Amino acid sequence: MPSWTEKDERQYEHVKDSALDRGRSEERAEEIAARTVNKQRREEGRTPESRTSGTGNPNTSLDERTRDELYNRARELDIKGRGDMTKAELVDAIRAANA
Repeated sequence: MPSWTEKDERQYEHVKDSALDRGRSEERAEEIAARTVNKQRREEGRTPESRTSGTGNPNTSLDERTRDELYNRARELDIKGRGDMTKAELVDAIRAANA
């Protein structure tokens, strides 16, 4: 399991037991419980969201990176209007900022 606190462990067991009581299989109950705990951790900011971290491998071209990686790089470069840009527009803006 991930680095959960004692509270997370208790919540996991409680949700798992509840799912089992409702007739879910052991495997499905464990999945539901883990997803519930991880969602809670994410909402509390105790785990990074993959979408909000990383700018991609610097050894790959900008064209090969995901839109989210390009967005994060544009944020580092303080490019205005990046939220409304497409992937191609982000690539162009990053290239212009680096020039």
